Amino acid sequence: MTPVQLSSPYLSLSREQWASLRADTPLTLTQEDIVELRGINSAMNLQEVESIYLPLARLLNLYITSKQDLYLATQHFLGHQGKRVPYIIGLAGSVAVGKSTSARILRTLLSRWPNSPRVDLITTDGFLWPNAYLNKRNIMNKKGFPESYNQQKLLEFVSDIKAGKPVVTCPLYSHVTYDIVKDTTVSIEQPDIVIVEGLNVLQSSSKRNNKVFVSDYFDFSIYMDASLPDLRKWYTERFLKLRDTAFQNPDSYFHRYASMSDQECKDLAMKIWTEINEVNLHENILPTKHRADLILTKGSEHLVDQIRLRKL
Repeated sequence: MTPVQLSSPYLSLSREQWASLRADTPLTLTQEDIVELRGINSAMNLQEVESIYLPLARLLNLYITSKQDLYLATQHFLGHQGKRVPYIIGLAGSVAVGKSTSARILRTLLSRWPNSPRVDLITTDGFLWPNAYLNKRNIMNKKGFPESYNQQKLLEFVSDIKAGKPVVTCPLYSHVTYDIVKDTTVSIEQPDIVIVEGLNVLQSSSKRNNKVFVSDYFDFSIYMDASLPDLRKWYTERFLKLRDTAFQNPDSYFHRYASMSDQECKDLAMKIWTEINEVNLHENILPTKHRADLILTKGSEHLVDQIRLRKL
């Protein structure tokens, strides 16, 4: 029997087609803003913001307005005193794909809309178990895998935000010490929009009987995609740049790598990538790609060249 050919759940657009959907959305970022917001190995520039992130900001503006109107209409139907609830955006993808820069750019663009919404950005790093916990369970080399996160705490966090709690807190993670900062939290106070960025945001719980996932609370989700060879290359390049910058800090967890030669650095970066990050990508991250509402695929120059938007 001939297999049934299913149509794709996504609309595919080229970079040029997507860029044309910006319409009259104003550019509210300067080159100086971008230099401040982009990551250590990012190719982000004004053209990328105009072509990719302004159309995305416009789309999200339309989606958020429609979602809030629908929510208020439902509250009116139920006879409740309606109030707006935060709109939650999830942003997922591999290590080294540029999630953090994309999240910061998007946050800044959204916060500069004419109505000046309050936009908060949270990374799932704060929900990693402390290093002492990971070491005790011999899973330090699984950092970034689902089991390395306090998924229940992350689930409660997004649930509390969606419930409209006045103040919601989460732990603070330090990329210098590579660990949770003890007795320190970040407070989220009644935002209009929250961006939740991290490797695991589209993953299901590691507990098979858990019927509720973090992504169930997302109103919109984005997956940053790239080819495996490009991800390997970008990770190695980033590792070399970190050796010359952040790793030079004596307080850095990775300070022991600061004096490595280029070749030693490249070899170590490839070892870490192959044994940890690539395994996590194939087992846990990549399988969640098609749960996203929007897939942004980057080419070899670290710039988005294909866009797939889920059909309604």
